[in-house]
Amino acid sequence: MKRIFALWSVAFVLTVAFLVWQKMSGPTYPVRGSFALNGLEIPARLNRSGIIGADMPVKVDVSAALEAGREVSGKVIWRRYPTDDPWQTLPMTLHDGVLEADLPRQPMAGKLEYRVELSDGTHTSVLPANGEHAVARFKGHVPALILVFHVTLLVLGFLFSTAAGLEGLTGGPGLKTLSRLALGCLVVGGLVLGPIVQKYAFDAFWTGWPLGQDWTDNKLAVGALLWLLAVWRTRDAVPGRPRGRWFAFLAMMGIFVIFAIPHSIHGSTYDYATGEHIQRM
Repeated sequence: MKRIFALWSVAFVLTVAFLVWQKMSGPTYPVRGSFALNGLEIPARLNRSGIIGADMPVKVDVSAALEAGREVSGKVIWRRYPTDDPWQTLPMTLHDGVLEADLPRQPMAGKLEYRVELSDGTHTSVLPANGEHAVARFKGHVPALILVFHVTLLVLGFLFSTAAGLEGLTGGPGLKTLSRLALGCLVVGGLVLGPIVQKYAFDAFWTGWPLGQDWTDNKLAVGALLWLLAVWRTRDAVPGRPRGRWFAFLAMMGIFVIFAIPHSIHGSTYDYATGEHIQRM
């Protein structure tokens, strides 16, 4: 019992850690920071994901500055990405203590790069700082039910993969069953539902090899192949004879490497010059 509890505890902690990393390293994770105006810190979060058919809101809560008797104005400087378009400026308007502006809607996989400038009349602060820009990508609406099953099965796939790898490392009796659960979740969640999600979001079922360079598609395919090999090698595993145990362990390590790669590298991007979708960082 203690061994089982320890195994699942480690598997759970590793799964949560890698999921947090995937979320924070992904292209939709907001740019976070704060504006500094004469000793006053104004925290903000800049969106990096929009939905086609709608403008993307940019909001900064400046209520703390107003309560301190400061008058703050703002503007959004933006252009299409990746282009050499001239920068355009959107003035922000104040509503209930929040400065707001709407970046114009873009085609599917279209991107905008932008920054926000706040001023109190004497000082100006910019986010992102140091000449950087937030890049927002527009996507189609994905039905919530499909997205929930997609994410849930991938999470379970990682959890079962970790548990199966640890069973292989320790020679545990659940090796064969857990290996099959890991493979099943990765295949259904990643290779079946993943392309469906991508079709809704970017109008393409598959943009990995050999059709494109999308690392998300490619790494899911590699992960499924690793576990397919592990399942085949553990087909004769029984309690006391954990055949193929090291293949399961190596497949688990492979999944670790795959999930350590930031999400959506070389993902779909709209080329404004050609009107086509390309793969780009």
